[in-house]
Amino acid sequence: MLKTRLPVAVAVAAVLLSGCQQMADDPKPADSKPAAAGDALTVSDAVDELPVKPGHTRGYDREKFKLWVDADHDGCDTRKEVLIQEAIEKPKQGEDCKLSGGKWESYYDGKTTTNDRSLDIDHVVPLAEAWASGAHGWDTEKRERYANDLKAKRSLVAVSLGPNRSKGDRDPAEWMPPAKGAYCQYVNDWVATKLRWGLSADKAERKALRKYGKPCNQTVEYEKAK
Repeated sequence: MLKTRLPVAVAVAAVLLSGCQQMADDPKPADSKPAAAGDALTVSDAVDELPVKPGHTRGYDREKFKLWVDADHDGCDTRKEVLIQEAIEKPKQGEDCKLSGGKWESYYDGKTTTNDRSLDIDHVVPLAEAWASGAHGWDTEKRERYANDLKAKRSLVAVSLGPNRSKGDRDPAEWMPPAKGAYCQYVNDWVATKLRWGLSADKAERKALRKYGKPCNQTVEYEKAK
């Protein structure tokens, strides 16, 4: 009887060992999946969601992004809408959406102003960077929606002229706001914008985002753009 049972026992042991080996070779749980748009992610997890690709370096022209449209036909173009939205003291609106009064704080440098002409409306992820990381493949209408994105409150921000001009088209590997207290908000805004629009990051950019985002305790939330 022992001779007839031994092969069966060996076969069962082989099956069990095979199953254990498969489990050991699979480091990812079976039910793991990428975070969905709208999920609240830690900054580190959100950075890890960005696909890593080299930037597309050809063909960029700012004119390929139509700026400051009046999408809802209320008389206020995108620039004015952002100024109204971000004012810490709301301005009065006159004819043709002429703004008077009001007060703003530029989070890049922490400065406040009552003069809206001393502010730029910055694309947190600059147009050239968007082009390099995916927008080169979009149609004209989608690029216009990106350039005038009022549905995400942090894609466009009112900031002081100086920091915005010094930033130019640079990513976080090359430029961060002069106010160090703004780092976490800036990383959050940058990553949320890229995830919202399905944009990629290059290796140096993602390394910088991990570095500056590591101490941040905010969560990154976004809705996928259409």
